[in-house]
Amino acid sequence: MPTLTNWMPRAAVAAFATFIAVSAVSAQQQTSMVRIRGTIESVDGSTLGIKTREGADVKVKMTDNVAVFAVVKTQLSEIKEGSYIGVTAMPEPDGTQKAIAVHIFPENQRGAAEGFRPWDARANSTMTNATVAQTVKGTDGQNITVKYKDGEKKVVVPPETPIVTFVASDKSEIKPGAKLIIFGAAKKDDGTLEANRVNVGRDGVTPPM
Repeated sequence: MPTLTNWMPRAAVAAFATFIAVSAVSAQQQTSMVRIRGTIESVDGSTLGIKTREGADVKVKMTDNVAVFAVVKTQLSEIKEGSYIGVTAMPEPDGTQKAIAVHIFPENQRGAAEGFRPWDARANSTMTNATVAQTVKGTDGQNITVKYKDGEKKVVVPPETPIVTFVASDKSEIKPGAKLIIFGAAKKDDGTLEANRVNVGRDGVTPPM
């Protein structure tokens, strides 16, 4: 049987190992994510120089397996019942959401970030990623009901609302002058930013979401 003096160090080591493991998981979970909108100013290997919409200059390193999507204009008629969409909107007094942009997800991204949340396109804006349950022509635009796992929203899409979709592409989209949005660049401990997905406006499109 181990003596108390032999047992204590092993207990201390085990406790310390558990602490380190928990701390590592906690640190990983606390990695901050940064949303970036702006214009590509330079491309140096895997590093992008970006002028953000706020006017700041930032550098973002793309991962080796970075996914590049082109943001392409499409039509309101492409939004059909069953479509999985993201609606950038402003809340109205009657509880509806007035769209300021809509993006249509490819089928293989159905369910991405599903739900309703605050957004930073402008002050007090929202984002709803959900499935179209109904779409009907209204007096102020298209009236769309979208449903997600925790509820539903009524959305009015005015005629002038930008409608875009994502098209899987490659690094040929990434060039100076192109507009982009990075939904979540990981901010590392040393302050550097890293992205595993970049969404780039094609043919002069500014991602509107």
